[in-house]
Amino acid sequence: SERVMFAQTGTTIDGTSGANGSIFEEKQQPAKCRDPIFAVLFYVNLCVIIAIAAIFGMSPFIAPEDDANNQGNADGDAVNYTPFLYTAAICGVVGLILSCLALNVLMCIPGFLVKAALIGNLVLTLAMAIVAVMFGSIAVAIFAFIGFAICACYTYCIWSRIPFATANLKTGCSAIRSNCGVTLIAYGDVVAAFAWTLLWTVALLGIQDSIVTCEEVNGEQQCGGINYLYLFLLFISYFFTHQVLQNVLHTTIAGVVGTWWFAPDEVGCCGKAVCGSLYRSLTTSFGSICFGSLIVAIIEALRQIVETARSNEELGGALACCIDCILGCIQGLVEYFNKWAYVYVGLYGFGYCEAGKNVMQLFRDRGWEALIADDIVSTVLFLVAFVCGLITAGIGVLLGEFTGWFKEIVAGFGDDGLVIVRILCGVIGFIIGLALCMIIMGVISSSVNATIVLFAEAPAEFEANYPELSSEMRDAYMVAHPGCI
Repeated sequence: SERVMFAQTGTTIDGTSGANGSIFEEKQQPAKCRDPIFAVLFYVNLCVIIAIAAIFGMSPFIAPEDDANNQGNADGDAVNYTPFLYTAAICGVVGLILSCLALNVLMCIPGFLVKAALIGNLVLTLAMAIVAVMFGSIAVAIFAFIGFAICACYTYCIWSRIPFATANLKTGCSAIRSNCGVTLIAYGDVVAAFAWTLLWTVALLGIQDSIVTCEEVNGEQQCGGINYLYLFLLFISYFFTHQVLQNVLHTTIAGVVGTWWFAPDEVGCCGKAVCGSLYRSLTTSFGSICFGSLIVAIIEALRQIVETARSNEELGGALACCIDCILGCIQGLVEYFNKWAYVYVGLYGFGYCEAGKNVMQLFRDRGWEALIADDIVSTVLFLVAFVCGLITAGIGVLLGEFTGWFKEIVAGFGDDGLVIVRILCGVIGFIIGLALCMIIMGVISSSVNATIVLFAEAPAEFEANYPELSSEMRDAYMVAHPGCI
């Protein structure tokens, strides 16, 4: 029989209700600020960087008068890079259009894309091995063949799970398409991250200019050593803010998917589901978001310090590699924990530690530890974004070839000018297309994570509100994971 009771939740996989009632009503937390001390730390970090940028930030950009005059005399020979801005703008528009189309493509042929991504990995690793053999790089060829063997084994082991990954992907895309306003938050998140990077860079240069003294010794310019304490704190600040921006989006999407799952009447482009989830992420759940973000930021800052010390030959290469490997493993574990913890934060408003504990307990109760370790969907999403990047790269090359915008630049580079312009336009187009599409793919990835948690916890509500999607996921799950029920 398909009617199998899930532990603790009081719901069954065939969609009928158990004894415990609504999962959302049981687990929804009172509206109050969680982990507020970490939110305060974030605001302090923000204020300190703004103050540093305001006080010290302009000094590195104030050139001496003689240099300014010389620069002014050289302005007449400056290259006009406006055509590259035109190319970037057009590729950006194309990238946005492709991102929207990609969402519909993922809805229409998710199964084909999952299989194509797995087979594509095999083809690429095999091609790399063959090319290495052709060029006589035996060591590279050996590693490539080992990678091909590993990919082949992985593909064989998870092939039976493709239908469930496909159903997850389709459900996640459905939730985003019903609440498409969340993509605007994602693009706003990118703008905020870019602005923060500029502000932090100004602050970093200001601090560097104020504390590092240089003097001429025997005709050579020598500067004082790096202050690693300042650098460590600045790195924490940089990664802390970026992690917060990323996790606010992830938590907001989890809340949006939860509303779509439990209350379909509240969905809409910029309706209550989107605005309400964003409001909770920026208020009551903001401290919890900052908590996990700070942990990752500290680890990332330590890795950057190790890399800086290694580059300056102040730390041995072997020791630096070992330390970085250990820190990388710890970072991976924390980020994996955060990925699922923030789903619970967005869904129910738990604090950070409590959310992580509860969601991991949920997966243990279901026997889903192996299931959540499969990362099939992310491979598909990267494949789609990569294809979008290739298309916009092609658009960039065509613009460089046929528009006539680059005549002066081509002439300035000489005989190879047209080839250089093609390469530059192609690279610009690829980076912009890949980045824009990855934003949408990141939104879908967060939606799929929330879908997995909700399917484990509240299948009855899913069956009641979306019977067709629920039936597809349930059937695929029973085939792929019969031992987990």
